[in-house]
Amino acid sequence: MVLRKLPGVSASGMGLRLSQKFVFLLFLSGLVTLCFGALFFLPDTVRLKRIFLSKNENPAVTVGHDNELSKKVPGDPEHQRANQLRTPVLCVVFAGGLRGASIVDSLDTLYIMGLMEEYEEAKEWVQNNLDLNSNGEASLFEVNIRYVGGLLSAYYLTGAEIFKQKVMELGEKLLPAFNTPTGIPRGVINLGSGTSWSWGWASAGSSILAEFGTLHLEFLHLSQLSGNPLFTEKVMNIRKLLNKIEKPHGLYPNFLSPVSGNWVQHHVSIGGLGDSFYEYLIKSYLMSDKTDQEAQKMYYSAMEAIETNLVQKSPGGLTYVAEWRGGILDHKMGHLACFSGGMIGIGADDGPAGQKQHYLDLAAEITHTCHESYSPTKLGPEAFRFDAGAEATATRLSDRYYILRPEVIESYMYMWRLTHDPKYREWGWEAVEALEKHCRVDAGFSGIRDVYASTVSHDNMQQSFFLSETLKYLYLLFSDDDLLPLEDWVFNTEAHPLPVIRKRCLQEHSATQDHGQTNLE
Repeated sequence: MVLRKLPGVSASGMGLRLSQKFVFLLFLSGLVTLCFGALFFLPDTVRLKRIFLSKNENPAVTVGHDNELSKKVPGDPEHQRANQLRTPVLCVVFAGGLRGASIVDSLDTLYIMGLMEEYEEAKEWVQNNLDLNSNGEASLFEVNIRYVGGLLSAYYLTGAEIFKQKVMELGEKLLPAFNTPTGIPRGVINLGSGTSWSWGWASAGSSILAEFGTLHLEFLHLSQLSGNPLFTEKVMNIRKLLNKIEKPHGLYPNFLSPVSGNWVQHHVSIGGLGDSFYEYLIKSYLMSDKTDQEAQKMYYSAMEAIETNLVQKSPGGLTYVAEWRGGILDHKMGHLACFSGGMIGIGADDGPAGQKQHYLDLAAEITHTCHESYSPTKLGPEAFRFDAGAEATATRLSDRYYILRPEVIESYMYMWRLTHDPKYREWGWEAVEALEKHCRVDAGFSGIRDVYASTVSHDNMQQSFFLSETLKYLYLLFSDDDLLPLEDWVFNTEAHPLPVIRKRCLQEHSATQDHGQTNLE
């Protein structure tokens, strides 16, 4: 059964140890800001207010934007909050006016942790207030991984039909982005009009590898649930083009023209712009019950090219994955690239013969490097370098911030599940203590501007991925392996668990299309 050890009504049966209880409490305190974030989106709702504020206190809350001074907002009536709190940066940046990112992103986390009252509140908000007909600049990638992934996961975990209804409606709204000469989707879409375009900062109107390459898991499940093969056809067309196009040294550059189908720049990275493309290759194979041999072949071929061209050893003995710019190595690694320890670990079993231990060793070495990048504060910079005498250190002031990212903790969780080496829990506990010491604020948790500074400066932002990824991976790190076992579940790049589609389900899919349902257990 894929749903074993998930909560029913309470968390009492989950057998939490002391360390797990601490993470549980950490999450509870984070809920204040989760729901405070919902106030951005839902100023007229009275029922949700009891989650945001203590019954006995109305504390002041600081809302910070990078381009404006922070303002103090007292515990006023809700309509007054609505006047003083403007639309959050998160909504402006990627969602095009689509509201409730923190709520949707945290649905499965709430359910997994047994926080059923808060889960029910969030579910009710989705049912009554999640309006998908928004106009504005929405990132296809972010909407897919956060909203589509979050709603799919919530449906599979709970069976609540509202999540299925909403995710199918949203999935249909993403399809116009694929209306290009090549079928490679553009990165930005207006969910209301269906108009799509490329990011203004992307070279020559290109699409981004990590964006169009991070749709496969969710779109396969959209086809499974709806019986509509169009979602699968869209992502398989992307794969077909990538298989056909020539790859420099076997590497996948980060920028591709959706018009010509050619690479625009020869910049390769397993961090930002490239990262989750590789993740979704191995996870597509695993989610298919190891039947997707094309994904398997593409992943291990890419890994061979990455090892040959990008994997390096520093003078101090740290293994890292450099970036590649037209044949010239840039000896830096981003925090985003630290997911790769876990990725390489979960792919160790199914590579070329005799390579399992090699991949496990490589995964452990990269995870160790990312742990070493964590500063004296035990929080890691956005990027760190291995040149000019630097050893996993952010040498540029602009790289020293930490925005509650999950990737290092994600690799700890996977490596713990794969090896049960106690150091991964020890390292995870360091992160718990650091988050508590440096990132906790009155209303939840905040990123910090400089991980090397002796005096912490908060950025006053709690990203939705802190709730969907960072806290979930910490919770799973200190939980038993049969809570969301890896043989039954695959996590999308936003940590939303999706069930493995069993071989018999794939065989029965054509027979169940009329019903729009699939037995995934």
